[in-house]
Amino acid sequence: MSSDLDTLPKISAPATRALHNAGYATLRDLVGVSRAELAELHGMGPKALGIIQSALEEHNLTLGR
Repeated sequence: MSSDLDTLPKISAPATRALHNAGYATLRDLVGVSRAELAELHGMGPKALGIIQSALEEHNLTLGR
C-alpha cells in the first residue's frame, strides 16, 4: 500500500466523511492527532484507524497518543 501525504488513505466512506467533517482533508493533517480523538468521530472504527496508522508509518510518521 503506497500512500500520499496529500490525500487520505482508502478507508470506508463513513470514516472518510467523519474525517472531512472534523476538518481533516489529507493524511498530513492527521500527523500527531490522538488515536482516541479520531476514535470518537462517528463513523471511525478500528479498521480505519489501523489503515491510517499504517499509511502514516510508510512516511515514518504516526498518530499521537
